[in-house]
Amino acid sequence: MANIWELDFYSRPILDERQKKLWELLICQSPLGINENIDSLYRYSEFTDNQQVNSIWLRSALEKAIAQAPQPPEKIRFFRRQMNNMITKACGELAIPATLSRRTYLLNQWLEQRMKEVYPTYSGYQAGTNPSAQYMSSAPQPLPDALIGEKWTFVSLEAEGFKEMSEWDIDFGEAFPLSMMNLAPNSSIPGLIIYSSRAQALAAWMSGLELAFIKFNSDKPARLLLETGGNDSWILANLNNPSTIAEANRFSEAKSKVKKVHFLAVQSNPESESFAGFWLLQEGNI
Repeated sequence: MANIWELDFYSRPILDERQKKLWELLICQSPLGINENIDSLYRYSEFTDNQQVNSIWLRSALEKAIAQAPQPPEKIRFFRRQMNNMITKACGELAIPATLSRRTYLLNQWLEQRMKEVYPTYSGYQAGTNPSAQYMSSAPQPLPDALIGEKWTFVSLEAEGFKEMSEWDIDFGEAFPLSMMNLAPNSSIPGLIIYSSRAQALAAWMSGLELAFIKFNSDKPARLLLETGGNDSWILANLNNPSTIAEANRFSEAKSKVKKVHFLAVQSNPESESFAGFWLLQEGNI
């Protein structure tokens, strides 16, 4: 299994002796499997003052984190677009690919936990709202012609059923432990299956993207969108009749009942017992 890290380098609500905000580097290993124990995943944190906020300091801190880790990362994900240049420069100098991603699920939870339980314990803590990272999606792009599915359908699967996902025949995909989301075993997880005669090619293409989530856009024209990377958006399907629009609405409602967790699958046909692609997803901002 790949070793991917999630990274955030940003100011925190803590003032130093100069009354300037402290900055903090947070790193955690991405959980990539449905049954992964998140408590066993590598984490690293380090504070610095605002005078050290540059790619030189970040590279040095990354080198320390790598030296302490069981193994170096193959890729680093980060969600703050405003830190793109600094993070990609520091990572690039270490020959580590870095990419904007909305798949920083464990990091998001860790940040939230630290905002509530850790930062308030510091003497320089300044209570206030945590500035969120706002994702402004770009104009939706059409899928490459050769990769458009011939058919798609909405489905659902109980959370309990995902325990066996590691045994499924999947060519491309990624998951995370549903235990992270504290969902009941009988929770109904909604999903979308795309059927395509070029399922392998479609799944391979998707695996090269940072898949974020599926979104129903009810504006005219109504569409199913696939959000990827930091702000990219792709048109999965145009919805032209009331019945499919109603189905998409039910899909969105089902997502909202399970903390917006859902999945995307790619198969060659409805009779297939294998998946060319299968991704567990969650919509949400920090």
